[in-house]
Amino acid sequence: MKVPPPIDTAAKLPEKTLCMEFDDNRLAMQLFGSHHSHLTRIERQLDVTIDTFGNQVTLTGPPESVDAARSVLDHLYGRLERGHSVSRQEVDGAIRMTSSAGLSRDAGLEVRIRHRSVRPRSPNQAAYLRAIDGDELVFGLGPAGTGKTYLAVAKAVERLVNGEVDRIILSRPAVEAGEQLGFLPGSMREKVDPYLRPLYDALYDMLPAPQVVKRLESGEIEVAPLAFMRGRTLANAFVILDEAQNTTSVQMKMFLTRLGENARMVITGDLSQVDLPKGTRSGLRHALEVLERVEGVAFVHFTDRDVVRHPLVSQIVRAYEEAEDRLGVGARYEVSTGKAGDDPPQR
Repeated sequence: MKVPPPIDTAAKLPEKTLCMEFDDNRLAMQLFGSHHSHLTRIERQLDVTIDTFGNQVTLTGPPESVDAARSVLDHLYGRLERGHSVSRQEVDGAIRMTSSAGLSRDAGLEVRIRHRSVRPRSPNQAAYLRAIDGDELVFGLGPAGTGKTYLAVAKAVERLVNGEVDRIILSRPAVEAGEQLGFLPGSMREKVDPYLRPLYDALYDMLPAPQVVKRLESGEIEVAPLAFMRGRTLANAFVILDEAQNTTSVQMKMFLTRLGENARMVITGDLSQVDLPKGTRSGLRHALEVLERVEGVAFVHFTDRDVVRHPLVSQIVRAYEEAEDRLGVGARYEVSTGKAGDDPPQR
């Protein structure tokens, strides 16, 4: 009996070669990046080989990878033609989008604020923007660096500038001060500003500084701790509650019931970073359970794949999640943080 030859499992799949040419040499150089750094990132992340000759590129690799690289280059070149810049983050975002078949579908999705625009850099960011457009209450959940707060502030500024709402209200629980702000030195603004600084940073990134100052003084934009929301009705407003994992159930219910006519509300938080006293349940987790089936409420879950800060941040988030999984739930609360992240383990 003749024994068949062994199967060569290392044999390469058929490769595809595709040539692309870009009309504008100046834009092509911006597309390629300094020392071809953008092309190098595409090569590494999509497993293709890119050769250049003037304003032409040749893509070689598995057919799906070549098609994905072509989509990324087409998308980025289109950005340059429209007058936008292309950074490393834009390259990474385009790669994430095309890897999930979301690049073409969400190519026109953006937040437009006067002379600048903000585009999603991951499929979940695109889903988040669509949810904010379509639902009156949206929860953005996930690790730091995924754009939850930044995109929410961008949508809020867009609606304010377009006259769709009369004001923006940004809020955070001042957990580190225990909401006992009267014991801190300085004026009320000096007491709460350290806890609200990330919200100010996002605002100043969206609008010129003089406009931010003017709108803060006029009340069109309000940045305040969660404790200041009690007893109010927030109508004709875009309302954002940031770091919501640090609310109690009572605080969360109080905030959600502030929603008034012609208002949109976005709640953001990361349940892996709860700073509440041990034994106190996060109001964010409780709200997710209570509102799961309520019509008009949307939930968007981000992962480490959506991190758009330094690439190392994504790896850090993943490493911590893996460590917590190895330690187990009890160890996560007792050993890793020393705090009650969500519900304390039952004994």
